[in-house]
Amino acid sequence: MSLQNSVAWLDGGGKKLRIGPGTIGKPEAGQLLIRNHAVALNPVDGLIQNLGIICQQWPAVLGSDIAGEVVEVGEGVTGFKPGERVVAQALGLVTQRAEDGGFQQYTIVQAHATCPIPDSVRYEDAAVIPLAFSTAVGGLYQDQYLALQLPQLKPEKTDKTILVWSGSSSVGSAAIQLATASGVDVIVTASPKNFGYCKSLGAVEVFDHTDEDIVTKLAAAMRGKKVAGAFDAFASKGSTSKIAEILSRNGGGFIATVEAPPEQLPDNITAKQMYAALVPGTDVGKTLWKDFLPAALASGAYKPAPQAHVVGEGLEAIQLGLDTLKQGVSASKIVVDL
Repeated sequence: MSLQNSVAWLDGGGKKLRIGPGTIGKPEAGQLLIRNHAVALNPVDGLIQNLGIICQQWPAVLGSDIAGEVVEVGEGVTGFKPGERVVAQALGLVTQRAEDGGFQQYTIVQAHATCPIPDSVRYEDAAVIPLAFSTAVGGLYQDQYLALQLPQLKPEKTDKTILVWSGSSSVGSAAIQLATASGVDVIVTASPKNFGYCKSLGAVEVFDHTDEDIVTKLAAAMRGKKVAGAFDAFASKGSTSKIAEILSRNGGGFIATVEAPPEQLPDNITAKQMYAALVPGTDVGKTLWKDFLPAALASGAYKPAPQAHVVGEGLEAIQLGLDTLKQGVSASKIVVDL
């Protein structure tokens, strides 16, 4: 019996998702065909739907975070077999091919952006990982960013400290865990209700991001420390400018950001936006997706975070998820069960 695909198509900016049939791609060398069991949503999906950006042709298939089972293995792929449970970063926004998007029943993925998941991890929980993990990996470890030492299951403590703004966000949750696994002390900002959550992931200190004196307090907390830089994990309301002021008072430094940094920054500050979609294909991306993440998930050293908030079942629920995401979430990630 041949497989049949169903797709959540986006026909253009400002349009609602349309559920309809679609073709199933054939995995080429280095690729896998995945049957999706759960997908997670990211702010970029809502931006594309609203503004019609990034996509070069319509209809398009959005979605970067998927978890499911391997259906077919492409030529030259080792370490994966049909029926295996995996989580993967769908790269349709890079390739601009519909078959590579996540919001459908079957997706073509790159093997180097795919990770086995243990039986103890639900598909819905695993789906929160990919894009946030790649964003954190790129910002923390690439040479032109913070360039920390790579994470280990049993990390050796260093004398370095970093600041992660918005520690309870998806990217912040990943950055806390990875930096901690690199032996780095992580100071974060969050809402008071999420202080305990951030500390459970490894943060050593947490500060209220709404505090009017946040810049002064964080500058004081970081004074005298060997600061490796900062990660603005959810740029909003001038957060990058605040981080820049904090680092500037302590001699300057580098900020990795998820959005384009402001043009005006102190002379002793450098900031650069992180493009997660490009990370899996880099050397550091391939290394951490292949060597660190599978072992860390299996051992419990890396936890799927933040918590999956399942809003519904079936492709039809993805639009509900996008509408929910636009209202804002805290210490959770919108997921749809397929």
